Amino acid sequence: MTKCTTPSASFPRCKGRQVIARFDGGDLTSDGGILLLRQLDREMGLTRAVARRLSDERDAQRCLHRTETLVRQRVFGLALGYEDLNDHQALR
Repeated sequence: MTKCTTPSASFPRCKGRQVIARFDGGDLTSDGGILLLRQLDREMGLTRAVARRLSDERDAQRCLHRTETLVRQRVFGLALGYEDLNDHQALR
């Protein structure tokens, strides 16, 4: 049988910690792909570009979260299959 999967992959450091993905642990979680999506989003700037195109009518002094952060949370939540928004706090 041909082995096409690399045993591990390294990512840029996150808050001073080394991040490594390993593929020999069995079925542990379905949310691990978010690391790849986050890195791709950082490189492409997709959620940043979308947020810049949206008009934000909120009072800036009363806002806790930037539009870009809200867009990113929504896109990543949808990508992970959490479309109803009730799991976002736990995913942070």
